[in-house]
Amino acid sequence: MTRIEDIRRPIEEEFRLYEKAFEQALSSNNALLNRVLQYIHAKRGKQLRPQLTLLAAQMCHGVTDKTIQTAVALELLHTASLVHDDVVDSSPMRRGVEAVHTRWSNKVAVLVGDYLLAKVIELVANVRNLRIFNIIASMGATLSSGELLQLHTESGMWISEKQYEAVIEQKTASLFAACMEAGAESSGATMRQSTALREFGLHLGMCFQLKDDVFDYSDSDELGKPTMNDIRDGKVTLPLIIALARAERSEAEQIRQLAEDLSNDAQHLDIFEAEQEIKSFVMRYDGVRYAYRKMQEHKIKAVEALNTFHDSSAKNSLLALLDYTINRVH
Repeated sequence: MTRIEDIRRPIEEEFRLYEKAFEQALSSNNALLNRVLQYIHAKRGKQLRPQLTLLAAQMCHGVTDKTIQTAVALELLHTASLVHDDVVDSSPMRRGVEAVHTRWSNKVAVLVGDYLLAKVIELVANVRNLRIFNIIASMGATLSSGELLQLHTESGMWISEKQYEAVIEQKTASLFAACMEAGAESSGATMRQSTALREFGLHLGMCFQLKDDVFDYSDSDELGKPTMNDIRDGKVTLPLIIALARAERSEAEQIRQLAEDLSNDAQHLDIFEAEQEIKSFVMRYDGVRYAYRKMQEHKIKAVEALNTFHDSSAKNSLLALLDYTINRVH
């Protein structure tokens, strides 16, 4: 399987510059703030979004200092949204460790998130590119809108496939799209190039979230982390949405009630048995297989978006990242 290190190879030197710039952006003279920021920095994820920004620029006219600063701004925006989302969702953990609000407090988490957003504004102002400013400003609004949309749809816990797609496009895919578009813009791309790369990012992001949803129905031993977290958090994702739509009404209602009891941590419930029953139901109605089929549809559209670009190492990396996203095991 392709490794992240292989995907990053065409931008290895530029990625090191990005990491240095990101670390500088997270430094502070405030002792408490600095501790929190370093705690966040130590638990970064795969860094897919900054790599997308750099690869998009490389696809056009090459990575510039504007590209580096734009990549840092977008990753800070993403980080701020995660810190705030954990408070909103009351999620105690983030990437296997305590979330910021759990380790410190809600007040600290909200203020740190606000600080990161202020750093985003500072970085984007220094880039001095109105188009990039508009992309990132719009992205911040979209992330908040997506969170509010999810909160609204969660009020009844049950959403349609169309509603679900709107949520994940705003909360996940739109950020991938913005990274691609802003990266292209930072290198002086044409409007046609920027639009095509944004389209690629959007479909890549949809694949990324769909794969995350599938993980919830995987074998926890194989995955190396707990499953059914979405259901326990009151979030219904595509595999279950489709299974419910395909089942007889009486069976669907029974599973709905079971899922609601699980999310509410009902005292009478045997959690293991409830999870296994929901998993079995989803598998029986091919909910996971349907999610994989949707991933393939988005993959085809993502590949089509790159067809106008000449072959290059950066293009190969983007295509490899697309395959990696669908085939990853964590």
